[in-house]
Order: sequence, then structure tokens, then C-alpha cells
Amino acid sequence: MISKDWRWLRIIFATHRDLQKRIQTGQFREDLWFRLNIFPITIPPLGYRKNDIPELVRYFLKKKSMDLKMHPAPQVQEGERDRLGGWSWPGNVRELENIVERALIQSRSRGGLVLFDLPLREEAGPVVCSSPFPSLDMVAVRHIRKALEHSGGQIHGAGGAAELLGINPNTLRSRMRRLGIDQNTRP
Repeated sequence: MISKDWRWLRIIFATHRDLQKRIQTGQFREDLWFRLNIFPITIPPLGYRKNDIPELVRYFLKKKSMDLKMHPAPQVQEGERDRLGGWSWPGNVRELENIVERALIQSRSRGGLVLFDLPLREEAGPVVCSSPFPSLDMVAVRHIRKALEHSGGQIHGAGGAAELLGINPNTLRSRMRRLGIDQNTRP
């Protein structure tokens, strides 16, 4: 026997893309949008909710300290929370979570001090690294820029930056986006 409750099936979907813009450019079907857009919940990026950052940092410090079996949780260096509030946060909460976890892992070699190494992005200007060693992201940015300079800005093809780095061109483009390296500017 089929239950009559089958009609109450709910579909929940999430995307980081602006579907209304995609409808205008023909990349998303308008009829599908009207079927899905019944009860939208829009969550603004973390950059628009900077008041949430201190509480999220406290939560992630506690959670990640337990995950990493760090008891008691290391202390955050003076002024570090202010640095987090001043960052533009182009990503979202997951980016903050990753930065907190990275800081906790690095705190073991820093005498228990939690220092947040924020990602290097061109629009944010230079980031002062709180470690005597540059972050992996900083090293990657320099390395990719050097390959782009050597290839004359060419990403794919013979002699392109991807070939010089020994990676797939799509992988290189993805890393460039993640690190904030603009594809359109020449070195």
C-alpha cells in the first residue's frame, strides 16, 4: 500500500552561484528556477557578517582542539582576533574553519601560540606572516607567478605555465583562483 504522505517530499539544494544572473546569461533554465525557488534562504558571505567571527573562532578553537587532542586549547596571540575581523573574507565559514585549524596545528611548533596566517590575495595587499617561514600559499603564489612570467602569461599549451609546473592547466587555473592570482593580468 502506498502512503499518501509521499506528496510531502522536500528537496533542498544549495549553490554558491547567483542563479538569477545565470538565468539572464542563459546558463540556467528559468522554468527550473521557478520550481526550485519556493522558500529561498540566502546566507551572506562571512565578509558581510564580521560580528559572527569572534564567536565562530571560539567555537572552532574548541572543536578543533578536541579533534587534535590538544588539552587545554592553546591561547590566541594578542591582536590575532582583530586581524581576523579586518580580513575581507571572500570565502565563507569553511575558510575561517580551515585557518583556525591550520593555526592550531602550527601552534605546536610556536610554543603553543595561535597565530593566524591569512591567505595572500592580490586585492588584500601583502600579508605579514607571523612565522619565520612563509606560508605554503605564499610560496605557491611566488612559484606560480614565476612560471607565468617565464611562459609570458601563457597557462596552457607547449611552454605554458602548467607545463612548466607539471600540472594540468585546469588545476593551475583552480589554484590561481583559490590564491587570488588574476588570470587576466600579465606578470
